[in-house]
Amino acid sequence: MHLFLTVFFGLIAIFWLTYGLKVAYGASRLPWLKKCVQAADPECPSISLIFAARDEQQKLPGALATLMAIDYPKLEIIAVDDRSTDATPRILDEFATTHDRLKAVHVRELPAGWLGKPHALQKAYEASTGEYLVFTDADVKFQPDALRRVMTLVRERNLDHLTLLGDVERSNFWDTLLLTFFAMGFQLATDSYQVSNPNSRAYAGVGAFQILKRSVYESLGTHRRLAMEVVDDMKLGKLVKRARFRSGIAVAQDAVSVEWHLGMSNLVRGLEKNFFAAAQYSSLLVTGQILSLLIFNVLPFAGLLFGHGWVRIFCAIAVLIALGFHAGVDIVMRVSPLYCLTLPLGAVLFAFILFRSTVVTLRQRGIFWRGTFYSLDELRRGSV
Repeated sequence: MHLFLTVFFGLIAIFWLTYGLKVAYGASRLPWLKKCVQAADPECPSISLIFAARDEQQKLPGALATLMAIDYPKLEIIAVDDRSTDATPRILDEFATTHDRLKAVHVRELPAGWLGKPHALQKAYEASTGEYLVFTDADVKFQPDALRRVMTLVRERNLDHLTLLGDVERSNFWDTLLLTFFAMGFQLATDSYQVSNPNSRAYAGVGAFQILKRSVYESLGTHRRLAMEVVDDMKLGKLVKRARFRSGIAVAQDAVSVEWHLGMSNLVRGLEKNFFAAAQYSSLLVTGQILSLLIFNVLPFAGLLFGHGWVRIFCAIAVLIALGFHAGVDIVMRVSPLYCLTLPLGAVLFAFILFRSTVVTLRQRGIFWRGTFYSLDELRRGSV
């Protein structure tokens, strides 16, 4: 048994020494938006900023105020009200009457074969004219100079597609615990630095901000290709890389920020539809993901406390690298690096959310989203 444990924890240490350090080093080399100069007017092609809103009356006014204040010469904003039942349509119409750059589109019915959000984004695209398209969400706030800096980065790196890692607003300890672990897990899952490597299969797409050339988006098939994709943001990034266009990812911090499912219960419920979808609706893949979360993020702490000899040494290596990685993410997110000590608890909670998402989806044999039920069979058929 001791030999088995030594080999087992030795492999965990090798994972962190090789893949973990490689991803952490790559993440430290991502470009930062604040280091990019603001593009001058002649360097600013036309942009259509697009988002879909459903029942967003609380967050929408604040987000719209920041969009109206964006300093960019050739900007139109296409906002789609996706069958809202609250004051969202009225808010959009009122802003549109006082701001020329905003156009409000209203969706009354959802056609068959579409999820609500992809359909709304498709309608927004059809109403847009920009040379570049920015896809965002209805609760995202922008700094006035964000788009000018983005265009500098796109031009300097000759990118067809760029996604940004922005700030996520937090309300308490549990939000911060989960979101910092989520950010670390995102880096490990996507190997974000490799997204810009055309020879790598790594891809990424963050719903808060993605910009791509209109011609590229059209060649990919628009959101018609993503009509039944719950995680349409990540899958848009996947389509870009699959078609061998140049993609990239950068750190935006507060240049782009989002108020996302504040509160532990809201986070758990908000991710209910996403996690099983991200696992391609595969119970086998979910099982592997849950085991990986526990093996690489929890067991080394147990081995460090209760192991002996080489087991304890290997666990110490894994724990030190994992804590250092987490602390680096914490610093970028501008929270105390001491949150790295919550890593094993974050992994357990993350595994629970993934398990819950899978169980709820399988029990319902589908998902409820934006007031509509979609069967698991049709979701699987539409998966990219």
